[in-house]
Amino acid sequence: MPPKVWSPDTQSGGRFANINRPVAGPTHEKVLPVGRHPLQLYSLGTPNGVKVTVMLEELLALGHRGAEYDAWLIHIGEGDQFGSGFVTVNPNSKIPALMDHSGAPPIRVFESGAILLYLAEKFGALLPTDPSKRAACLSWLFWQMGSAPYLGGGFGHFYAYAPVKIEYCIDRFAMEVKRQLDVLDRHLAEHRYMAGEEYTIADIAIWPWYGALAAGHIYDAAEFLQTASYAHVNRWTHEIAERPAVKRGRMVNRSFGRPESQLRERHDAGDFETKTQDKLEPGERA
Repeated sequence: MPPKVWSPDTQSGGRFANINRPVAGPTHEKVLPVGRHPLQLYSLGTPNGVKVTVMLEELLALGHRGAEYDAWLIHIGEGDQFGSGFVTVNPNSKIPALMDHSGAPPIRVFESGAILLYLAEKFGALLPTDPSKRAACLSWLFWQMGSAPYLGGGFGHFYAYAPVKIEYCIDRFAMEVKRQLDVLDRHLAEHRYMAGEEYTIADIAIWPWYGALAAGHIYDAAEFLQTASYAHVNRWTHEIAERPAVKRGRMVNRSFGRPESQLRERHDAGDFETKTQDKLEPGERA
């Protein structure tokens, strides 16, 4: 039975217990570094972080030189997101966070979906101009923002990270994730990409979460959820995974996995010269 007034259980354990707390704001003073490019990204190579690095690499591949960026690694396990500088950029203390120094005053953007939309509008790319296609793209973008917490904080937490395996919680969130995969699979049966025939920020937002899940790269749950049965999701997952910009973007701010898959900080396109997805074993590609 829950108490009448909740209080935090410091003994609850779990993988992220050391950084979870019931209050906001900084815990320590730490100034964020600033590189030489107008766009400064503070992030980590989790699915939400991958969205933005893939977006920036796709913009550069399209020839938008103004999309050059510095990507700084934020160690969320060590509490970097609670430093005073990071909290100034994102008061919600979550990665990714972006500062655009191309104008005065600089513009801060936080929440991965907002960053994708901001960059798409800034550079006029990867967002349809046709009203109906734009509406479809934005609908799927916001679908991802609303749905992924059930996948990550819900299913992922209780299935992979919780110190106690609670059957009710795993069953509840597994059912919802299966429903979401079915939503995607039915849609992708009739469309090449999320907004139709055109690759957009909707794909860039959804792929790092649901593509990684389908490919078995997060939560080690592909067999449990039978992700191989979603043929259209898997077709879409593999097609996007082969894009050169996606391969590069997936490496940036990555601090886990095989060493050659990690580019912890990115300050220039030349940083990829000795780090390439082509060196990965097939099972590491996503």
